[in-house]
Amino acid sequence: MQPGLDTPWQLGPITVPNRVLLAPLAGIGNWCVRLQAKRYGAGMAVSEMVSSFAIHHGNEKTCLEMLRLHPEERDGGPVAIQLFGQDPDVMRSAAAHVREHTDVDVIDLNMGCPVPKVAKTGAGAAMLKDPDTAVAVARAAREGSGLPVTVKLRSGLVPGDTTSGYELAHRLVEEAGVAAIAFHPRSAKVQHKGVPDYDLAARLVESLPAPVVLTGGLHTREDVLRAYEHTGAAAVMLARGALGNPWLFREVLGTGAAPTQEEVLGELEWIMDRTVEHLGAVRAGRFLRKFYPWYVDRLGGGKVLQGALQQTDDVEAARAVLAGALPAVAA
Repeated sequence: MQPGLDTPWQLGPITVPNRVLLAPLAGIGNWCVRLQAKRYGAGMAVSEMVSSFAIHHGNEKTCLEMLRLHPEERDGGPVAIQLFGQDPDVMRSAAAHVREHTDVDVIDLNMGCPVPKVAKTGAGAAMLKDPDTAVAVARAAREGSGLPVTVKLRSGLVPGDTTSGYELAHRLVEEAGVAAIAFHPRSAKVQHKGVPDYDLAARLVESLPAPVVLTGGLHTREDVLRAYEHTGAAAVMLARGALGNPWLFREVLGTGAAPTQEEVLGELEWIMDRTVEHLGAVRAGRFLRKFYPWYVDRLGGGKVLQGALQQTDDVEAARAVLAGALPAVAA
């Protein structure tokens, strides 16, 4: 019998208050998005992936913006920073910097990103074909930070490869002391298409002497409950299903239902305010263009509203467009 998703579990020495986590969302998962997930019940939130090389070389934007944590993020559960990179010495340096300059609880390593510009450097999913380096990088992150280290893995590089990720997961735990594996049972080649291999995830759960966190294909409460029960995973990690949908956390945890239109608009306003706080009005206006479609669909807006929002230059212009198009909700 699986423990309830609302029950705590151990990640190394850290107690995570529930089993529903926010996945690292590349280019999206800044402190605003992590804090939003925490407000709706996420037991842990993981940052967007951050370059270990950029930290090691002191890139200002990386160190000041991408490593920024909000004090309220740690309310109700731990926070993880996800790093990527293929050089153990650089990773050791970056992990030490993160430990020294942030109040983070966990270092997560990306060994699953399928994006070519990441993989071609030998990082991300490319580490599946260089397991010795992957183990060395994970060991370096643990040594540099002194924190629990987790790793996010794909099942393999190409469809049909069901051994690369499975075998690397065991080596990472047994040889590098990794505290948990976040497992996405799809190959890097298919990215987010196709049906995840939850049978493979279940075999990993059964054989790995460390917690397995399941991710991939979890878009609805029903998806989550079915996959969680099938695999026996320690926890689940919501990714694309939570984009513009923080209510999914409370639905999965059984603490609330789908939102009203007023809630959706209020949450869009909240994320707009926080993004301005993070990036300033002009940069926030550009950054939020990727967010508007998620919320407008829930508000019943059509292509005209979507197009108008994509043409705005700053947040105040977007607010004016929303007020004009959705006066009943905005009121």
